[in-house]
Amino acid sequence: MKKDCEYLVVGSGAGGATVARELSMAGRDVLIVEAGKREEHVGTFRDSLRYFETTGYKTPRTSKEGVILWRTIMAGGSTVVSCANGTRCLQDEFKDLGIDLESEFREAENEMKIAPTPRSMLSEASLRMLEASADLGYTMEPMPKFLDFSKCVRCGCCTFGCPQVAKWTALDYLNDAVSYGAEVLYETEVHEVVVRDMKAGGIRGQGKRGYVEIEAENVILAAGALATPVILQNSGLQCAGKNLFVDIFVNVYGRMDGMNQVREPPMALVDREFHDRGFILSPHINANRTVRFMEAGRKGFMMPTDKLVGIMVKTADDASGEVHPDGSISKAVTREDQKRIDDGVEIAKEILANMGAGQNSFVVSKPQGAHVGGTATIGTVVDGYLETKVRHLHVCDASVLPKAPGMPPILTIVALAKWLGKALTH
Repeated sequence: MKKDCEYLVVGSGAGGATVARELSMAGRDVLIVEAGKREEHVGTFRDSLRYFETTGYKTPRTSKEGVILWRTIMAGGSTVVSCANGTRCLQDEFKDLGIDLESEFREAENEMKIAPTPRSMLSEASLRMLEASADLGYTMEPMPKFLDFSKCVRCGCCTFGCPQVAKWTALDYLNDAVSYGAEVLYETEVHEVVVRDMKAGGIRGQGKRGYVEIEAENVILAAGALATPVILQNSGLQCAGKNLFVDIFVNVYGRMDGMNQVREPPMALVDREFHDRGFILSPHINANRTVRFMEAGRKGFMMPTDKLVGIMVKTADDASGEVHPDGSISKAVTREDQKRIDDGVEIAKEILANMGAGQNSFVVSKPQGAHVGGTATIGTVVDGYLETKVRHLHVCDASVLPKAPGMPPILTIVALAKWLGKALTH
């Protein structure tokens, strides 16, 4: 298969769909190449097995050191299975790098209809968590979300995809891009960028019908911080793949008679007062027993879901990992990471105990990560315009984030992609 286009965008997640939308709105010829499918049915654990990356044993992918890495391969990327958290992060860091995202943040917040989670969305247990936290002098507050609360049925299935179509996803922007004339090529994995005289000339990859080669005047990689560095390495940019962070988190579970957190959007509250110490706290449980077994073993599986309460401890981890050319991942929990996690776990247990959870019931999950980034950072792999040393080859996903945010990064990636789209068309 051979095609040609002005702009070729690899990936249709927060970065790819957004920049494609900006370019197509400006009248540019845009082709989006997506490794996954356009999933028609989402919302259950069984559905999620189609689009979450797993091993041959249907267990989640891990780093060589055992950190669980949650990643989807699908149209819309991780936005489809996100908790819909719309928080600004790394704004000052980008401003220090010469990228002022204020207007893009405002534009995105308006389009995504980001608003604080109302009390009416909270379970009885999370209302109790608000009180218990305040009693201890801590500050839980509503999480801002890109969620249409009038459509939300509090099923708690956000991380499997929303069957009610209540939350914003990158599919909304992808649809806009198509309406403005962009084309999408699904189920096509990009292996490398064609480089001629240190200038991007297209991509090579594999599609449903075999080998694919597409010529393009400009290539924008937005395949995610695990796939983008491999494409860059295959294209001769060996500097990519280092400085990997994943915003390591653990879930702290407790048993509480008479209530649970099943019927609410996950992460409906957030305590950000410890962000300067490297972690945040947010109510979160995995109601599905199989997922709890994946993350917390037999003890997690055996916890009664109808009496389950929990708090996620998320840390801005050290950028100490690496994505290798064969796609394998090295990512350990450093001593500093573990200290931040331990500090957060102690506070989480204190809050859960003050809610009424049995102190002998606590279970802490394995380390996990879902905010993968840092593998093509500004100043090392790309410049201040997100362009690599190969001209007309840009990167626009979490790979370019300068440090672990320790906060949900989707809004920041959307704002950055808006900024790049405008920069390329003005």
